[in-house]
Amino acid sequence: MNADTQKVVLNLPATAEFVDVVRLNLYGIASKMGFSYEDIEDMKVAVSEACNNSVLYAYGQEGGHVEVTFEVGEETLSIIVEDEGESFESVKDMGQNNTLHDKDLHDVQIGGLGFYLMQALMDNVSIENSAGQGTRVILSKNLALSEETV
Repeated sequence: MNADTQKVVLNLPATAEFVDVVRLNLYGIASKMGFSYEDIEDMKVAVSEACNNSVLYAYGQEGGHVEVTFEVGEETLSIIVEDEGESFESVKDMGQNNTLHDKDLHDVQIGGLGFYLMQALMDNVSIENSAGQGTRVILSKNLALSEETV
């Protein structure tokens, strides 16, 4: 994070009802940055997937919290979703070797499709997790230049 980056941090209960709070904050921040409606909708879906993974996999029925950090750069918005729950199935390499093309749908882990969806909707996705340490999902989207400025 460079000196020009601003941060907005939310610390929320890991329950489905609070995912809307994250989406509303994302909308406000991304709108101020100048993202298009389509890009904002894509980011809302991706951040919902990341939050839902924390709610569903990290804590199960137990209470916990999810920390969502919006890092606002000049041309990039990064959204970091962190929990301290049990790690869910890790996607070690999100490169070309890890696509759905060579798998039958029943071979894909339930919930695993969320990672492919996040990757398709965002410019960059990284996942860090380790046993007992929780999971950190970093989603980044670059601000596209509008046709008017080109």
